[in-house]
Amino acid sequence: MKASGLMVKCLENEGIEYVFGVPGEENADFMMSLEQSDKIKFILTRHEQGAAFMAEIYGRLSGNPAVCLGTLGPGATNLITGVADANMDRAPVLVLTGQGSTARLHKESHQIMDVVDMFKPVTKWATSIYNAVTIPEVVRKAVRIARTEKPGAVHIELPEDIAKHQVSAEPLDPRRFRRSVVDDKILDQSFDLITHAKRPVIIAGNGAIRRRAAKQLRLFCEKTGIGVLSTFMAKGAVDMDADYCLYTIGLGSKDYPTLAIDEADLVITLGFDMVEYHPKLWNPHKNKPIIHADFLPAEIDEYYHPQVELVGDLAHTLWMLNQRLTTHGIPKYDLAQQAETRRLMQNELAEHANDDTSGTIRPQKMLWDIRHVMGPEDILLSDVGAHKMWIARHYHCHQPNTCLIPNGFCSMGFALPGAIAASLVAPQRRILGISGDAGFLMNVQEMETAKRLHSNLVMLIWEDHAYGLIAWKQESEFGRHTDLSFDNPDWMQLAGAFGWHGHRVEQSNQFADTLETAFKQQGPSLIVVPVDYSENMALTRRLGEMTEPCPVAS
Repeated sequence: MKASGLMVKCLENEGIEYVFGVPGEENADFMMSLEQSDKIKFILTRHEQGAAFMAEIYGRLSGNPAVCLGTLGPGATNLITGVADANMDRAPVLVLTGQGSTARLHKESHQIMDVVDMFKPVTKWATSIYNAVTIPEVVRKAVRIARTEKPGAVHIELPEDIAKHQVSAEPLDPRRFRRSVVDDKILDQSFDLITHAKRPVIIAGNGAIRRRAAKQLRLFCEKTGIGVLSTFMAKGAVDMDADYCLYTIGLGSKDYPTLAIDEADLVITLGFDMVEYHPKLWNPHKNKPIIHADFLPAEIDEYYHPQVELVGDLAHTLWMLNQRLTTHGIPKYDLAQQAETRRLMQNELAEHANDDTSGTIRPQKMLWDIRHVMGPEDILLSDVGAHKMWIARHYHCHQPNTCLIPNGFCSMGFALPGAIAASLVAPQRRILGISGDAGFLMNVQEMETAKRLHSNLVMLIWEDHAYGLIAWKQESEFGRHTDLSFDNPDWMQLAGAFGWHGHRVEQSNQFADTLETAFKQQGPSLIVVPVDYSENMALTRRLGEMTEPCPVAS
Protein backbone atom coordinates (compact mmCIF):
# COMPACT_ATOMS: atom_id res chain seq x y z
CA MET A 1 0.00 0.00 0.00
CA LYS A 2 0.98 3.65 -0.21
CA ALA A 3 2.68 5.21 2.80
CA SER A 4 -0.29 7.57 3.09
CA GLY A 5 -2.59 4.56 3.33
CA LEU A 6 -0.36 3.02 5.99
CA MET A 7 -0.55 6.27 7.95
CA VAL A 8 -4.35 6.09 7.89
CA LYS A 9 -4.32 2.42 8.94
CA CYS A 10 -2.06 3.27 11.87
CA LEU A 11 -4.35 6.08 12.98
CA GLU A 12 -7.36 3.76 12.73
CA ASN A 13 -5.49 1.21 14.80
CA GLU A 14 -4.99 3.82 17.53
CA GLY A 15 -8.71 4.52 17.71
CA ILE A 16 -8.51 7.97 16.11
CA GLU A 17 -12.04 9.13 15.28
CA TYR A 18 -11.58 12.63 13.83
CA VAL A 19 -9.18 14.59 11.66
CA PHE A 20 -9.91 18.33 11.72
CA GLY A 21 -8.22 20.58 9.22
CA VAL A 22 -7.60 22.30 5.92
CA PRO A 23 -5.82 20.11 3.33
CA GLY A 24 -3.26 21.34 0.84
CA GLU A 25 -1.43 20.14 -2.21
CA GLU A 26 1.33 18.50 -0.18
CA ASN A 27 -0.98 16.20 1.76
CA ALA A 28 -3.24 15.27 -1.16
CA ASP A 29 -2.16 11.61 -1.04
CA PHE A 30 -3.01 11.39 2.64
CA MET A 31 -6.44 12.92 2.01
CA MET A 32 -7.18 10.42 -0.77
CA SER A 33 -6.26 7.58 1.57
CA LEU A 34 -8.27 9.09 4.43
CA GLU A 35 -11.32 9.28 2.18
CA GLN A 36 -11.31 5.47 2.04
CA SER A 37 -11.50 5.10 5.81
CA ASP A 38 -14.80 4.07 7.37
CA LYS A 39 -13.45 4.62 10.91
CA ILE A 40 -12.10 8.18 10.79
CA LYS A 41 -14.21 11.21 9.91
CA PHE A 42 -12.60 14.24 8.32
CA ILE A 43 -14.00 17.60 9.43
CA LEU A 44 -13.16 20.40 7.02
CA THR A 45 -12.61 23.64 8.93
CA ARG A 46 -12.36 27.22 7.68
CA HIS A 47 -9.00 27.92 9.31
CA GLU A 48 -6.28 25.67 10.66
CA GLN A 49 -6.38 27.38 14.05
CA GLY A 50 -9.99 26.30 14.42
CA ALA A 51 -8.94 22.74 13.60
CA ALA A 52 -6.34 22.77 16.38
CA PHE A 53 -8.85 24.06 18.93
CA MET A 54 -11.34 21.38 17.87
CA ALA A 55 -8.72 18.66 18.31
CA GLU A 56 -7.83 20.13 21.71
CA ILE A 57 -11.39 19.99 23.02
CA TYR A 58 -11.89 16.49 21.66
CA GLY A 59 -8.76 15.46 23.59
CA ARG A 60 -9.78 17.23 26.80
CA LEU A 61 -13.24 15.65 26.79
CA SER A 62 -12.37 12.14 25.63
CA GLY A 63 -8.82 11.63 26.92
CA ASN A 64 -7.83 10.38 23.47
CA PRO A 65 -6.14 12.37 20.73
CA ALA A 66 -7.74 13.67 17.58
CA VAL A 67 -5.74 14.93 14.61
CA CYS A 68 -5.47 18.50 13.39
CA LEU A 69 -4.15 18.78 9.87
CA GLY A 70 -2.55 21.47 7.77
CA THR A 71 -0.33 21.68 4.78
CA LEU A 72 3.21 23.05 4.70
CA GLY A 73 4.19 26.70 5.19
CA PRO A 74 1.20 28.92 6.05
CA GLY A 75 -1.01 25.92 6.81
CA ALA A 76 1.47 24.81 9.46
CA THR A 77 1.95 28.29 10.91
CA ASN A 78 -1.83 28.74 11.15
CA LEU A 79 -2.01 25.62 13.32
CA ILE A 80 0.60 26.66 15.82
CA THR A 81 -1.43 28.87 18.19
CA GLY A 82 -4.09 26.22 18.73
CA VAL A 83 -1.43 23.52 19.08
CA ALA A 84 0.40 25.56 21.71
CA ASP A 85 -2.88 26.03 23.57
CA ALA A 86 -3.58 22.29 23.55
CA ASN A 87 -0.07 21.47 24.70
CA MET A 88 -0.05 23.90 27.61
CA ASP A 89 -3.60 22.95 28.60
CA ARG A 90 -2.46 19.30 28.66
CA ALA A 91 -4.76 17.97 25.92
CA PRO A 92 -3.67 14.96 23.83
CA VAL A 93 -3.49 16.05 20.19
CA LEU A 94 -1.78 14.76 17.05
CA VAL A 95 -0.64 17.43 14.59
CA LEU A 96 -0.14 16.25 11.01
CA THR A 97 1.38 18.54 8.40
CA GLY A 98 2.39 18.04 4.80
CA GLN A 99 5.77 19.02 3.46
CA GLY A 100 7.42 19.47 0.11
CA SER A 101 9.43 16.70 -1.51
CA THR A 102 12.57 15.66 0.39
CA ALA A 103 14.46 16.41 -2.84
CA ARG A 104 14.07 20.15 -2.18
CA LEU A 105 14.23 20.46 1.60
CA HIS A 106 17.95 21.24 1.63
CA LYS A 107 17.63 24.46 -0.35
CA GLU A 108 15.53 27.57 -0.80
CA SER A 109 12.25 26.48 -2.29
CA HIS A 110 8.62 27.56 -2.57
CA GLN A 111 6.83 27.53 0.85
CA ILE A 112 9.60 25.44 2.42
CA MET A 113 10.45 26.12 6.06
CA ASP A 114 11.62 23.97 8.95
CA VAL A 115 8.20 23.08 10.33
CA VAL A 116 9.48 20.43 12.74
CA ASP A 117 11.81 22.87 14.49
CA MET A 118 9.00 25.42 14.60
CA PHE A 119 6.72 22.98 16.43
CA LYS A 120 9.29 21.72 18.93
CA PRO A 121 8.70 24.50 21.51
CA VAL A 122 4.92 23.95 21.50
CA THR A 123 4.74 20.13 21.46
CA LYS A 124 6.00 17.21 23.50
CA TRP A 125 7.65 15.74 20.40
CA ALA A 126 7.97 16.75 16.75
CA THR A 127 9.38 14.64 13.95
CA SER A 128 9.37 14.09 10.19
CA ILE A 129 8.87 10.83 8.28
CA TYR A 130 11.98 10.19 6.18
CA ASN A 131 11.34 6.51 5.56
CA ALA A 132 7.83 5.13 5.04
CA VAL A 133 8.73 1.91 6.84
CA THR A 134 8.96 3.84 10.13
CA ILE A 135 5.36 5.11 10.02
CA PRO A 136 3.98 2.42 12.39
CA GLU A 137 6.66 3.18 14.99
CA VAL A 138 6.27 6.93 14.65
CA VAL A 139 2.46 6.87 15.00
CA ARG A 140 2.58 4.43 17.94
CA LYS A 141 5.19 6.59 19.68
CA ALA A 142 3.29 9.79 18.91
CA VAL A 143 0.03 8.55 20.43
CA ARG A 144 1.80 7.16 23.49
CA ILE A 145 3.59 10.46 24.11
CA ALA A 146 0.43 12.51 23.52
CA ARG A 147 -1.55 10.42 26.03
CA THR A 148 1.14 10.03 28.68
CA GLU A 149 0.85 12.37 31.68
CA LYS A 150 1.05 15.22 31.32
CA PRO A 151 -0.79 14.86 28.01
CA GLY A 152 -0.01 17.20 25.15
CA ALA A 153 0.53 17.74 21.45
CA VAL A 154 2.78 15.72 19.14
CA HIS A 155 3.69 16.75 15.60
CA ILE A 156 4.29 14.46 12.60
CA GLU A 157 5.40 15.81 9.24
CA LEU A 158 4.76 13.70 6.13
CA PRO A 159 6.60 14.95 2.99
CA GLU A 160 4.66 14.60 -0.22
CA ASP A 161 7.10 12.20 -1.92
CA ILE A 162 7.29 9.91 1.13
CA ALA A 163 3.48 9.74 1.20
CA LYS A 164 3.54 8.19 -2.30
CA HIS A 165 6.03 5.40 -1.49
CA GLN A 166 4.87 1.80 -1.64
CA VAL A 167 5.41 0.01 1.67
CA SER A 168 4.60 -3.41 3.11
CA ALA A 169 4.77 -2.51 6.84
CA GLU A 170 1.83 -3.10 9.20
CA PRO A 171 0.49 -0.99 12.10
CA LEU A 172 1.77 -1.75 15.59
CA ASP A 173 -0.85 -2.88 18.08
CA PRO A 174 -1.40 -0.33 20.86
CA ARG A 175 -0.29 -1.78 24.19
CA ARG A 176 -1.06 0.33 27.22
CA PHE A 177 1.22 0.46 30.24
CA ARG A 178 0.23 0.84 33.86
CA ARG A 179 1.50 4.01 35.49
CA SER A 180 4.00 3.79 38.30
CA VAL A 181 2.67 4.24 41.83
CA VAL A 182 3.92 5.98 44.95
CA ASP A 183 6.28 4.19 47.33
CA ASP A 184 4.61 3.14 50.61
CA LYS A 185 7.23 4.78 52.82
CA ILE A 186 6.85 8.14 51.11
CA LEU A 187 3.08 7.88 51.35
CA ASP A 188 3.38 7.11 55.07
CA GLN A 189 5.37 10.32 55.52
CA SER A 190 2.64 12.35 53.83
CA PHE A 191 -0.10 10.59 55.76
CA ASP A 192 1.67 11.51 59.01
CA LEU A 193 1.69 15.18 57.94
CA ILE A 194 -2.00 14.99 57.01
CA THR A 195 -3.05 13.40 60.29
CA HIS A 196 -1.11 15.88 62.45
CA ALA A 197 -2.33 19.00 60.61
CA LYS A 198 -5.13 21.05 62.14
CA ARG A 199 -6.25 23.16 59.18
CA PRO A 200 -5.18 21.43 55.95
CA VAL A 201 -6.48 22.51 52.56
CA ILE A 202 -6.32 20.95 49.09
CA ILE A 203 -5.48 22.73 45.85
CA ALA A 204 -6.78 20.62 42.95
CA GLY A 205 -5.21 21.27 39.56
CA ASN A 206 -5.76 20.07 36.02
CA GLY A 207 -4.48 16.58 36.83
CA ALA A 208 -7.26 16.07 39.40
CA ILE A 209 -10.08 16.04 36.85
CA ARG A 210 -9.15 12.61 35.48
CA ARG A 211 -12.28 10.66 36.36
CA ARG A 212 -10.57 8.01 38.50
CA ALA A 213 -8.68 10.71 40.38
CA ALA A 214 -11.80 12.83 40.91
CA LYS A 215 -13.66 9.81 42.27
CA GLN A 216 -10.93 9.04 44.81
CA LEU A 217 -10.61 12.74 45.73
CA ARG A 218 -14.30 12.92 46.56
CA LEU A 219 -14.02 9.80 48.73
CA PHE A 220 -11.04 11.35 50.54
CA CYS A 221 -12.94 14.59 51.19
CA GLU A 222 -16.10 12.79 52.29
CA LYS A 223 -14.00 11.02 54.93
CA THR A 224 -11.91 13.99 56.11
CA GLY A 225 -13.94 17.09 55.30
CA ILE A 226 -10.78 18.79 54.00
CA GLY A 227 -11.73 21.66 51.68
CA VAL A 228 -10.79 21.77 48.01
CA LEU A 229 -9.80 24.85 46.05
CA SER A 230 -9.89 24.25 42.30
CA THR A 231 -7.82 25.97 39.67
CA PHE A 232 -9.64 27.19 36.56
CA MET A 233 -9.02 23.91 34.70
CA ALA A 234 -9.90 21.72 37.71
CA LYS A 235 -13.52 22.81 38.02
CA GLY A 236 -15.75 19.88 38.83
CA ALA A 237 -13.04 17.83 40.52
CA VAL A 238 -15.42 18.00 43.49
CA ASP A 239 -19.14 18.77 43.39
CA MET A 240 -19.96 22.45 43.84
CA ASP A 241 -22.69 21.50 46.33
CA ALA A 242 -20.35 19.58 48.64
CA ASP A 243 -19.48 21.26 51.94
CA TYR A 244 -15.79 20.78 51.16
CA CYS A 245 -15.96 22.65 47.83
CA LEU A 246 -14.23 26.00 48.41
CA TYR A 247 -14.68 27.12 44.79
CA THR A 248 -11.96 28.49 42.54
CA ILE A 249 -8.59 30.17 42.91
CA GLY A 250 -6.46 31.83 40.26
CA LEU A 251 -7.59 35.43 39.84
CA GLY A 252 -4.15 36.75 40.78
CA SER A 253 -5.48 38.71 43.73
CA LYS A 254 -6.68 37.86 47.21
CA ASP A 255 -10.20 36.49 47.22
CA TYR A 256 -12.44 34.67 49.67
CA PRO A 257 -11.16 31.20 48.67
CA THR A 258 -7.56 32.23 49.35
CA LEU A 259 -8.49 32.90 52.98
CA ALA A 260 -8.52 29.14 53.48
CA ILE A 261 -4.88 29.00 52.33
CA ASP A 262 -3.95 31.90 54.61
CA GLU A 263 -5.24 29.94 57.60
CA ALA A 264 -3.95 26.53 56.48
CA ASP A 265 -1.08 24.78 58.26
CA LEU A 266 -0.72 22.27 55.37
CA VAL A 267 -1.37 22.61 51.64
CA ILE A 268 -1.96 19.40 49.68
CA THR A 269 -1.68 19.94 45.92
CA LEU A 270 -3.23 17.36 43.61
CA GLY A 271 -2.36 17.48 39.92
CA PHE A 272 -1.30 21.09 40.41
CA ASP A 273 0.15 22.71 37.30
CA MET A 274 2.21 25.87 37.69
CA VAL A 275 1.19 27.14 34.24
CA GLU A 276 -2.20 27.99 35.75
CA TYR A 277 -1.48 29.73 39.02
CA HIS A 278 1.96 30.63 40.32
CA PRO A 279 2.63 29.61 43.95
CA LYS A 280 4.00 33.09 44.70
CA LEU A 281 0.37 34.22 44.68
CA TRP A 282 -0.71 31.79 47.41
CA ASN A 283 2.58 31.16 49.24
CA PRO A 284 4.21 34.62 49.17
CA HIS A 285 6.14 34.09 52.40
CA LYS A 286 7.40 30.64 51.33
CA ASN A 287 6.25 29.26 54.68
CA LYS A 288 3.42 26.86 53.78
CA PRO A 289 4.18 23.16 54.30
CA ILE A 290 3.28 21.46 51.01
CA ILE A 291 2.54 17.90 49.95
CA HIS A 292 2.85 17.57 46.17
CA ALA A 293 0.87 14.70 44.61
CA ASP A 294 1.02 14.40 40.84
CA PHE A 295 1.99 12.16 37.97
CA LEU A 296 5.33 14.00 37.70
CA PRO A 297 7.79 15.54 40.20
CA ALA A 298 7.28 19.15 41.24
CA GLU A 299 8.64 22.00 39.16
CA ILE A 300 11.54 23.67 40.96
CA ASP A 301 10.43 27.03 42.33
CA GLU A 302 11.38 28.96 45.46
CA TYR A 303 7.72 29.47 46.34
CA TYR A 304 6.87 25.80 45.77
CA HIS A 305 9.27 23.59 47.72
CA PRO A 306 7.26 20.57 48.95
CA GLN A 307 8.13 18.66 52.10
CA VAL A 308 6.98 15.44 50.41
CA GLU A 309 6.41 14.55 46.76
CA LEU A 310 3.99 11.74 45.93
CA VAL A 311 4.95 10.98 42.34
CA GLY A 312 2.84 8.42 40.52
CA ASP A 313 -0.66 7.71 39.32
CA LEU A 314 -2.77 10.31 41.13
CA ALA A 315 -5.89 8.17 41.47
CA HIS A 316 -3.83 5.38 43.03
CA THR A 317 -2.14 7.82 45.40
CA LEU A 318 -5.53 9.01 46.64
CA TRP A 319 -6.73 5.41 46.90
CA MET A 320 -3.72 4.62 49.11
CA LEU A 321 -4.53 7.58 51.35
CA ASN A 322 -8.15 6.44 51.57
CA GLN A 323 -7.01 2.96 52.56
CA ARG A 324 -4.95 4.41 55.39
CA LEU A 325 -7.87 6.49 56.58
CA THR A 326 -9.96 3.32 56.75
CA THR A 327 -7.25 1.53 58.69
CA HIS A 328 -6.08 4.29 61.04
CA GLY A 329 -9.21 6.38 61.49
CA ILE A 330 -10.25 9.89 60.50
CA PRO A 331 -8.37 12.88 61.97
CA LYS A 332 -10.31 15.76 63.51
CA TYR A 333 -9.75 19.11 61.83
CA ASP A 334 -10.65 22.72 62.50
CA LEU A 335 -12.92 23.46 59.55
CA ALA A 336 -14.29 26.81 60.75
CA GLN A 337 -12.39 28.89 58.16
CA GLN A 338 -13.48 26.55 55.39
CA ALA A 339 -17.12 26.98 56.38
CA GLU A 340 -16.70 30.76 56.48
CA THR A 341 -15.00 30.80 53.08
CA ARG A 342 -17.85 28.83 51.59
CA ARG A 343 -20.47 31.08 53.21
CA LEU A 344 -18.81 34.24 51.91
CA MET A 345 -18.59 32.88 48.36
CA GLN A 346 -22.17 31.63 48.38
CA ASN A 347 -23.37 35.08 49.38
CA GLU A 348 -21.24 36.60 46.63
CA LEU A 349 -22.55 34.21 43.99
CA ALA A 350 -26.19 34.92 44.85
CA GLU A 351 -25.87 38.70 45.27
CA HIS A 352 -27.17 39.57 41.80
CA ALA A 353 -29.48 36.59 41.27
CA ASN A 354 -32.53 38.86 41.15
CA ASP A 355 -31.06 41.74 39.18
CA ASP A 356 -33.53 43.70 37.10
CA THR A 357 -31.47 45.87 34.75
CA SER A 358 -32.04 47.28 31.30
CA GLY A 359 -29.51 48.15 28.59
CA THR A 360 -26.70 46.08 30.09
CA ILE A 361 -26.56 42.93 32.21
CA ARG A 362 -24.08 42.21 34.98
CA PRO A 363 -21.72 39.22 34.58
CA GLN A 364 -22.86 37.79 37.92
CA LYS A 365 -26.50 37.74 36.86
CA MET A 366 -25.79 35.98 33.58
CA LEU A 367 -23.67 33.29 35.22
CA TRP A 368 -26.25 32.70 37.95
CA ASP A 369 -28.90 32.14 35.29
CA ILE A 370 -26.59 30.01 33.12
CA ARG A 371 -25.83 27.69 36.02
CA HIS A 372 -29.53 27.16 36.62
CA VAL A 373 -30.33 26.58 32.94
CA MET A 374 -27.42 24.18 32.39
CA GLY A 375 -27.63 20.64 33.73
CA PRO A 376 -24.89 18.88 35.75
CA GLU A 377 -23.46 17.14 32.65
CA ASP A 378 -23.80 20.07 30.23
CA ILE A 379 -20.64 21.74 28.98
CA LEU A 380 -19.62 25.40 29.11
CA LEU A 381 -16.56 26.60 27.18
CA SER A 382 -14.97 29.93 27.96
CA ASP A 383 -12.96 32.00 25.54
CA VAL A 384 -10.23 34.30 26.89
CA GLY A 385 -11.08 37.81 28.04
CA ALA A 386 -12.68 39.57 30.99
CA HIS A 387 -15.57 37.09 30.85
CA LYS A 388 -13.11 34.28 31.61
CA MET A 389 -12.37 35.78 35.03
CA TRP A 390 -16.06 36.03 35.85
CA ILE A 391 -16.71 32.46 34.67
CA ALA A 392 -13.80 31.20 36.76
CA ARG A 393 -15.10 32.95 39.86
CA HIS A 394 -18.88 32.57 39.46
CA TYR A 395 -19.57 29.41 37.44
CA HIS A 396 -19.05 26.17 39.34
CA CYS A 397 -19.54 22.56 38.42
CA HIS A 398 -20.89 19.23 39.53
CA GLN A 399 -18.71 17.07 37.27
CA PRO A 400 -15.20 17.21 35.79
CA ASN A 401 -14.79 18.55 32.26
CA THR A 402 -18.07 20.45 32.26
CA CYS A 403 -16.40 23.88 32.25
CA LEU A 404 -13.51 24.13 29.82
CA ILE A 405 -11.25 27.15 30.22
CA PRO A 406 -7.93 27.66 28.42
CA ASN A 407 -5.62 28.60 31.26
CA GLY A 408 -2.13 27.53 30.27
CA PHE A 409 -1.43 29.26 26.96
CA CYS A 410 -4.71 31.23 27.19
CA SER A 411 -5.47 31.86 23.54
CA MET A 412 -8.40 33.93 22.37
CA GLY A 413 -10.58 32.43 19.63
CA PHE A 414 -10.95 29.14 21.52
CA ALA A 415 -14.65 28.92 22.36
CA LEU A 416 -16.44 28.67 18.99
CA PRO A 417 -14.30 25.89 17.45
CA GLY A 418 -14.14 24.24 20.87
CA ALA A 419 -17.92 24.23 21.14
CA ILE A 420 -18.17 22.56 17.72
CA ALA A 421 -15.89 19.76 18.89
CA ALA A 422 -17.80 19.42 22.17
CA SER A 423 -21.04 19.00 20.23
CA LEU A 424 -19.44 16.13 18.30
CA VAL A 425 -18.16 14.39 21.43
CA ALA A 426 -21.32 14.92 23.50
CA PRO A 427 -24.28 15.54 21.17
CA GLN A 428 -26.76 14.67 23.93
CA ARG A 429 -25.58 17.51 26.19
CA ARG A 430 -26.20 21.23 26.06
CA ILE A 431 -23.11 23.04 24.77
CA LEU A 432 -22.57 26.72 25.59
CA GLY A 433 -19.59 28.77 24.44
CA ILE A 434 -18.99 32.21 25.94
CA SER A 435 -16.83 34.77 24.13
CA GLY A 436 -16.15 38.42 24.22
CA ASP A 437 -16.84 40.35 21.05
CA ALA A 438 -13.07 40.43 20.39
CA GLY A 439 -12.43 36.71 20.84
CA PHE A 440 -15.48 35.63 18.87
CA LEU A 441 -14.40 37.45 15.72
CA MET A 442 -10.96 35.79 15.82
CA ASN A 443 -12.49 32.55 14.54
CA VAL A 444 -15.84 33.81 13.28
CA GLN A 445 -15.40 31.84 10.05
CA GLU A 446 -16.14 28.62 11.94
CA MET A 447 -19.77 29.71 12.11
CA GLU A 448 -20.00 28.16 8.66
CA THR A 449 -18.50 24.91 9.96
CA ALA A 450 -21.05 24.77 12.77
CA LYS A 451 -23.93 25.31 10.34
CA ARG A 452 -22.58 22.73 7.88
CA LEU A 453 -22.28 20.15 10.66
CA HIS A 454 -25.73 21.02 12.06
CA SER A 455 -24.04 21.56 15.42
CA ASN A 456 -26.44 21.99 18.31
CA LEU A 457 -24.67 24.66 20.31
CA VAL A 458 -25.19 28.13 21.67
CA MET A 459 -22.57 30.89 21.49
CA LEU A 460 -23.04 33.75 23.94
CA ILE A 461 -21.20 37.01 23.22
CA TRP A 462 -20.58 39.48 26.03
CA GLU A 463 -20.40 42.72 24.07
CA ASP A 464 -18.39 45.67 25.37
CA HIS A 465 -16.81 46.99 22.13
CA ALA A 466 -13.30 46.66 23.62
CA TYR A 467 -10.50 44.38 24.68
CA GLY A 468 -12.07 44.34 28.13
CA LEU A 469 -9.55 42.24 30.03
CA ILE A 470 -6.63 44.41 28.92
CA ALA A 471 -8.59 47.52 29.87
CA TRP A 472 -9.31 45.97 33.28
CA LYS A 473 -5.66 45.16 33.91
CA GLN A 474 -4.37 48.52 32.71
CA GLU A 475 -6.86 50.42 34.82
CA SER A 476 -6.01 48.30 37.87
CA GLU A 477 -2.31 49.11 37.51
CA PHE A 478 -2.28 52.62 36.06
CA GLY A 479 -5.68 54.05 36.94
CA ARG A 480 -6.57 54.39 33.25
CA HIS A 481 -6.31 52.40 30.04
CA THR A 482 -5.15 53.01 26.50
CA ASP A 483 -7.52 53.08 23.52
CA LEU A 484 -8.81 49.51 23.28
CA SER A 485 -12.21 50.11 21.70
CA PHE A 486 -13.57 48.92 18.35
CA ASP A 487 -16.80 48.58 16.38
CA ASN A 488 -18.81 45.40 15.84
CA PRO A 489 -20.94 44.01 13.02
CA ASP A 490 -24.69 43.84 13.18
CA TRP A 491 -24.74 40.55 15.08
CA MET A 492 -28.24 39.52 14.05
CA GLN A 493 -27.42 40.07 10.38
CA LEU A 494 -24.21 38.09 10.90
CA ALA A 495 -26.14 35.21 12.47
CA GLY A 496 -28.63 35.24 9.61
CA ALA A 497 -25.89 35.33 6.99
CA PHE A 498 -24.41 32.11 8.39
CA GLY A 499 -27.81 30.47 8.85
CA TRP A 500 -27.73 30.67 12.65
CA HIS A 501 -30.55 31.59 14.99
CA GLY A 502 -29.93 35.03 16.49
CA HIS A 503 -31.00 36.66 19.76
CA ARG A 504 -30.12 39.95 21.42
CA VAL A 505 -30.94 40.46 25.11
CA GLU A 506 -30.78 43.78 26.93
CA GLN A 507 -33.20 43.02 29.80
CA SER A 508 -31.72 40.94 32.61
CA ASN A 509 -35.09 39.37 33.42
CA GLN A 510 -35.29 37.98 29.86
CA PHE A 511 -31.87 36.38 29.74
CA ALA A 512 -32.65 32.96 31.24
CA ASP A 513 -35.72 32.45 29.03
CA THR A 514 -33.77 33.46 25.91
CA LEU A 515 -31.00 31.01 26.77
CA GLU A 516 -33.54 28.23 27.25
CA THR A 517 -35.13 29.07 23.91
CA ALA A 518 -31.76 28.98 22.13
CA PHE A 519 -30.97 25.55 23.55
CA LYS A 520 -34.26 24.19 22.27
CA GLN A 521 -33.63 25.41 18.71
CA GLN A 522 -32.13 22.97 16.24
CA GLY A 523 -28.73 23.99 14.95
CA PRO A 524 -26.40 26.73 16.18
CA SER A 525 -27.69 29.83 17.96
CA LEU A 526 -26.05 33.16 18.75
CA ILE A 527 -26.98 35.28 21.78
CA VAL A 528 -25.51 38.76 22.18
CA VAL A 529 -25.68 40.61 25.49
CA PRO A 530 -24.32 44.09 26.27
CA VAL A 531 -22.32 43.39 29.41
CA ASP A 532 -21.90 45.73 32.38
CA TYR A 533 -18.12 45.70 32.82
CA SER A 534 -18.20 48.47 35.40
CA GLU A 535 -18.33 45.41 37.67
CA ASN A 536 -14.68 44.67 36.78
CA MET A 537 -13.17 47.53 38.73
CA ALA A 538 -15.82 47.21 41.44
CA LEU A 539 -14.55 43.68 42.04
CA THR A 540 -10.93 44.85 41.97
CA ARG A 541 -11.64 47.48 44.60
CA ARG A 542 -13.54 45.05 46.80
CA LEU A 543 -10.85 42.39 46.67
CA GLY A 544 -8.14 45.00 47.09
CA GLU A 545 -9.51 45.71 50.54
CA MET A 546 -8.83 42.11 51.59
CA THR A 547 -5.26 42.71 52.72
CA GLU A 548 -5.63 40.60 55.86
CA PRO A 549 -7.37 37.26 56.41
CA CYS A 550 -11.06 37.73 57.05
CA PRO A 551 -11.99 36.76 60.62
CA VAL A 552 -14.11 33.67 61.05
CA ALA A 553 -17.71 34.50 61.93
CA SER A 554 -18.66 33.65 65.48
